[in-house]
Amino acid sequence: MITKVIPEEKVVATYKAIQRARRIVIVAHKRPDGDAIGSCLGLYHFLYAFERETFVILPDAIPSNMTILPSSSEIINYEQNVEHCKAIIAETDLIFCLDFNNLERIGALGTLIAQSEAEKIMIDHHLDYQPFADVCISHPEIASTSELIFRLICRMGYFADMSLQTAECICAGMLTDTGGLAYNSNSPEIYTIFAELLRKGVDKDALYRHLFNTYKESRMRLMGYVLSQKLEIIPECHTALFSLTEEELKQYNYEKGDTEGFVNLPLSIDGIIFSIFAREEKDTVKLSLRSVGNFPANKFASHFFEGGGHLNASGAESKLSLQETIDKIKQVLPDFCKSESW
Repeated sequence: MITKVIPEEKVVATYKAIQRARRIVIVAHKRPDGDAIGSCLGLYHFLYAFERETFVILPDAIPSNMTILPSSSEIINYEQNVEHCKAIIAETDLIFCLDFNNLERIGALGTLIAQSEAEKIMIDHHLDYQPFADVCISHPEIASTSELIFRLICRMGYFADMSLQTAECICAGMLTDTGGLAYNSNSPEIYTIFAELLRKGVDKDALYRHLFNTYKESRMRLMGYVLSQKLEIIPECHTALFSLTEEELKQYNYEKGDTEGFVNLPLSIDGIIFSIFAREEKDTVKLSLRSVGNFPANKFASHFFEGGGHLNASGAESKLSLQETIDKIKQVLPDFCKSESW
């Protein structure tokens, strides 16, 4: 039995919006991860049943391991097709905003969405949402946006009609946002949902293998370099810290998504409860933060870098140089750790 998390009035409002629409656009955040892509494509395949013209537009490219998902080739990269995307959105009746709760998270695409007169539905599971949509389905207690898409489909009465393609995409999103059920996955209902997806014919083992265990040789060598040469342990803070420069990434033929999951590796070290990965990218530094137990990665991200996310999985950006960012982390970390009761 799955509880009715989404309020009935929002389920009804979403269903009526789909019925009214002629053209639908689905968007997600910059640097889309498995949950963003899985939820978008899961909804995309579900909307086939309504015979609506539907497009998935993402701010930039998807990681290579996500190309296994059905219809991933149909995703339109806004960065590479700006005018085409503008034309599509100009004629759109309904926009689904998935896996983000702030238009700043989708970059330049956010301006188009804000200016559009189309009806907007936000479906997300992150904290501190900023209302911008006509319907806001926000549930931080749920592990992934893909899970919310599954729940929404069921609540609209279409579970029996759910295709294998929809189920595969939802499964991929749920797997990636729980690290293959390694975290954020203590709710018994998650396993009920996975059981239903398996009954739809999803080969979870094959999907997991491709998402988590199929990588290029260069990625494996980059991982080895990080662990042997770049990993720094701050024992008094039970923290692991590592970084990569643009030049180091180039040396290992870096492609988008190659460092996915790196930040989780140090959490396997006995005594480490907080892991920080800083990656240099053009004029910014991308920060990925992971923790275990009650240590608030999201609070660290928001207090010092205007980032955010979940308790154990957060992200942020720094406008400082990479070295300045590392120096700042080391400066503020000891007092932050002392202030937290973990």
